[in-house]
Amino acid sequence: MNMQQMMKQAQKMQLQMARTQEELKTLEMEGSAGGGMVKAVASGEGRILSVTINPDVVDPEDVDLLQDMVLAAVNDALTRIAEESARRMDAVTGGMKIPGMR
Repeated sequence: MNMQQMMKQAQKMQLQMARTQEELKTLEMEGSAGGGMVKAVASGEGRILSVTINPDVVDPEDVDLLQDMVLAAVNDALTRIAEESARRMDAVTGGMKIPGMR
């Protein structure tokens, strides 16, 4: 492969990466805990968009359990976003590690 072809490939990859990063911004993933009793939705930008709590798990005598489930659901949503982001970027880069990329 000559230098000109390599430059074209690099430019193509750069455009694909930029497109994928834009797509990731609109991505939403749901995480859950307690068998789906607590759900959290995270954006591709790592922001929590919503938290839904089934009223059946609200027990004034056990607030700690509810707090743990909310935390677990939020972390699950953020983990799913990170995994999907990595999967999509790996598809563009062929698994090549590029500094500054997820």
